[in-house]
Amino acid sequence: ITGLELGADDYVIKPFSPKELEARIRCVLRRVEKVGSAGIPNSGVIHIGSIKIDTNKRQVYKGNERIRLTGMEFSLLELLVGRSGKPFSRSEILQEVWGFTPAHHVDTRVVDVHVSRLRAKLEDDPSNPELILTERGMGYFFRRILESEED
Repeated sequence: ITGLELGADDYVIKPFSPKELEARIRCVLRRVEKVGSAGIPNSGVIHIGSIKIDTNKRQVYKGNERIRLTGMEFSLLELLVGRSGKPFSRSEILQEVWGFTPAHHVDTRVVDVHVSRLRAKLEDDPSNPELILTERGMGYFFRRILESEED
């Protein structure tokens, strides 16, 4: 659990089959390809108010202060920013960021936890978010980014 909270994308318990390992690697590569082509500006740097997101270095700044994000938090932010204005359901986020399709009984609340952590790190007032928003019945989305806000 500690490894996942520190940014690991996955965890495999021994013994595992080589086929399982290959499948997990394919999921990560598929996720990286999707997020990498998600409409991020060519420079890889996006400015939204006091927030600076450098997708090439996978770093985020609020003002001059670097904000430490886990790998999963950054991938989630990159997905939402890359398609700003488009709401994603919890299931879609699990598929796009974590790389798997949840079964009917899988708890998708892990997405809520990651969104809450992102809001706590990025928003001036996490209880009244202005960047990562919720559209009731639809999902989470990053507010639409104006062209003047991108580099």
